Amino acid sequence: MSRHVLLTGFEPFGSNGVNPSEMLVRSLDGRVIAGLLVVARVLPVETRTLRDRVAAAIAETAPEAVVGTGYAPGRASLALERVGLNVADFEIADAAGVHRRNEPIEPGGPDARFATVPNDEIVGAWAALGIPGYVSNSAGTYLCNQWLYETLGLLAARATGTPAGFVHLPALPAQAMERGPERTPSMTLELMRKGLETAIETIALSHRTSPAAAPARALEKLWIPPTRTTRT
Repeated sequence: MSRHVLLTGFEPFGSNGVNPSEMLVRSLDGRVIAGLLVVARVLPVETRTLRDRVAAAIAETAPEAVVGTGYAPGRASLALERVGLNVADFEIADAAGVHRRNEPIEPGGPDARFATVPNDEIVGAWAALGIPGYVSNSAGTYLCNQWLYETLGLLAARATGTPAGFVHLPALPAQAMERGPERTPSMTLELMRKGLETAIETIALSHRTSPAAAPARALEKLWIPPTRTTRT
């Protein structure tokens, strides 16, 4: 039976004509990386349907790992998110016109859920290959943050130890030209692809050598950093 890695991206949103995350995951769909068949899903930027769509994809593919990607113009490099916060606070409405303000994603849920992929190892592997990337402590409060929070909750409920994480992507060079190259960092799709391939390889190796689920982390106090950049 084939082993899978579920890889997701988002459709374009707001004033963005294209979304690098969609382009990236489509380019990897069907590839085999470190023994894992990449199964890609491109999600609409819709907050009310996001959880159900991710749950259906997980149930369909029974993946060994789940990796989400999203577009964050202004990021200088690949950004591996550490934590998803239990808050939805949108600067712009989603594609269905829903505009959530200071709402919990999961009423009564934990304040935050931490990614279960090996962040430090992934960033180290990027550095070894000359791929710019870092661990980010804020995924924002838009759909990307919701994806991370909801996906981690869904996988915890399945109790399979499946690791999950999220990577924010910078602008493509063409997008930087449109937004103003003097103020917009960019990265080629080819380098983003190499970074994501490397992340999947690192996750696969780590999961096979230590397959137990990551231990729960205490969240007695959590500082929620302010954010004003819409990301997905």
